[in-house]
Amino acid sequence: MKLFNKAVVLGFVVAIAALISFNVSADSGGDPFRKLGRGVVNVGFGALEIPMKIYDVNNSDGGLAAFTYGLFKGIGYFVAREVIGVVEIVTFPMPLPGATDSKKDTGWGYGPLMEPEWVVGPDHDIYNIIYQDFPQN
Repeated sequence: MKLFNKAVVLGFVVAIAALISFNVSADSGGDPFRKLGRGVVNVGFGALEIPMKIYDVNNSDGGLAAFTYGLFKGIGYFVAREVIGVVEIVTFPMPLPGATDSKKDTGWGYGPLMEPEWVVGPDHDIYNIIYQDFPQN
């Protein structure tokens, strides 16, 4: 019975958060559900930062730097992605300061707290798996 009560309260809180987010997104022009999705992806796939940073450093500085500097850089980005993902999941119904959709704007919004916005983007799709038909820069 206690589990049922907790589930009802949790469902009520999620419903209220969704209603609030629809009202707020109309005012600020942001998308709280994109923020929620970004947070879930960051938490679920943040570990991909480690091999991606090793790959990036290997391309720019060579193999020895990749397995030292690249590894530590990847671990740092992994921890940052996880923390930012949790923050975005918890705060998805409300805009945050400094998180506007445009990099040049200031104020409150639903934009990314970390660049690049997604763990795997078109410029980091090494084997062309996710963005198969996306034009490369």
